[in-house]
Parts: sequence; C-alpha cells; structure tokens
Amino acid sequence: MSQSHTGRRRPFTAPNSAKGNSKRHRDALRLQQHSTGHRSVHDIRVGLSTSSVYPMTVRECFDVAGRLGYDGVEVMITNNEETQDPELMRLLSRSSGLPVMAIHAPTLLFLPRVMHRDHWEKLRLTAQLAKDVGAETVVLHPPFRWQGDYARRFVPGVREIAQEIGVALAVENMYPWRAGIREVLVYSPDWDNTHQDYDDVTFDFSHASTAGVNALDAARTLFPRLRHVHLTDGSGSLTDEHLVPGRGRMPVAETLQYLARHDWSGDVVVEVNTRFVRKRSTRDAMLAESLAFARTHLGLDAG
Repeated sequence: MSQSHTGRRRPFTAPNSAKGNSKRHRDALRLQQHSTGHRSVHDIRVGLSTSSVYPMTVRECFDVAGRLGYDGVEVMITNNEETQDPELMRLLSRSSGLPVMAIHAPTLLFLPRVMHRDHWEKLRLTAQLAKDVGAETVVLHPPFRWQGDYARRFVPGVREIAQEIGVALAVENMYPWRAGIREVLVYSPDWDNTHQDYDDVTFDFSHASTAGVNALDAARTLFPRLRHVHLTDGSGSLTDEHLVPGRGRMPVAETLQYLARHDWSGDVVVEVNTRFVRKRSTRDAMLAESLAFARTHLGLDAG
C-alpha cells in the first residue's frame, strides 16, 4: 500500500481486509512446526515500556522493571515532566542498574504540542534526549497526511536527523483506521513500514493485529532493518488491544523464535495495556508473564 510514484493522488480509503487476512494467517500457522531451543548469538535485551504501567510514573516503571527482572526501560514521552527529564532518567538508571533502552517520541494524535509545536523540532529534541540518557533508539510513528512538510519529507528527514544526532530513529508499523467496510488511510507515506525506505524500523504485534498483517512474514521482510520490537498481542479486532503476549491470536511466539533462530540483534520491549487493572499484584503478574514469554521464545533461558 505504498504511495504511488505515478503522480496520481493516493486514495484516502481502501477495502477493509483486516479480519479476513487475520484468519488466513492463523490457519497457515497451524501447519508449521516451532521450537524454543534457539538463542541468538547476540544479547537480546527485554525491556519494559512506561506505557505498560501508565498512568504510573517513570520512577515507578524503573521500580517495576527492577523487581520483575527486566533488562531496561523504554520511556514514552508524554505531558508528564518526568518523561522529558534526562537528569532524572540518568539518576534512575544509575540507581537501578537498568539502562534507558529507547525513547518513544510524542507522535500520538493527542500529543500535538508536547515538547514543541514544530514536528521536526520535536523529533530533533526527542533524538537529543535519547542521546543524553544513553538510549540508542528513538521509536516514532509515521506522520498523518495532513501534517504538511513533515509528512511530505518524512523519510529523508528522519534519516537526516538520525545522522545529525547519532541515534537510530526506528519508524513503527501502524494500522489503517476503520470506517465501516472501508479503511481510512491517514498515515504518510503509509501505515505499513515494510515497503518504505527507512534505515531502522520498529515492529508492534498489536498494530499488526489491527491491520491484519502476517507478523511472521513482516518480520522476515523487515529483518535487515528491524531494530526494535514492541512485544504484545492482539485478537484481530478493530481496536489496538496491546494484550499480554500469548493471550491473543498473533504468531508472537513463532516470530520471536524466528528472530532468535536467525541471530537477530535488536531489543524487545513489552508494551501491554494494564491501565484498567486495579490491583498491583495483577499488573505485576501480567508483566512477569510477558517477560517470561519473551525469554522463553527468544531462547534466553535455554542452556
């Protein structure tokens, strides 16, 4: 679904194919054999995103990650000042022994003015924040089609800022918005990052589920540029669910096994939705289950 290079205006909607695609992908996976005995020759870290403990603070995310045995933290920038404070992050990292593995740029629709009103400057500030706290990766969403120059020059502009600041900008896969039997194509150049000329990419299983994407095929296609994985799950519904991995219908285990078997060298960060969980013990159990799932299927507990 890449943008046309023929000069024709790209359509704003397309047929809704996610539900049918999801079923076909699940049926195909039943015929495959899988093993958890492989481990990458590279050290794959498993981190915890601050979005997994939202609306808790960055301090609390470091505490949870440390208690449960995670390898580090990804900080999603919001209007909470802690998510924009490099001195605090360095302090928490030193005291906990956990690195800031990645910074997630404030590119969500409801964060238009966080850090800066100008999209390019916002991205540059995010990249500088990542460098200041020792994070090697910035996760960011593709722009919306109505975001002017930022949308038109997004691919080369991302590359320029990555080279300027010296951190990887890993563009995340998204999904089409739904309007009845049609899909609304709001992202530019596309929600699908498999066909775009990005140097580095992030893959999110929940987004792939909502889009009806075959996660295993996407991982194979993205592999040379795949720097970062958001570990979660989805049932193939129209909503972005961010389920605990293994509780949905995506080939999450098979995809992690594929990455381990082919000596992948990126980071995995758990990004699951716990915001409606009332008990701390229940939330901790969900995050511990997610970590155990990752370690098992990446072969990190083998041998």
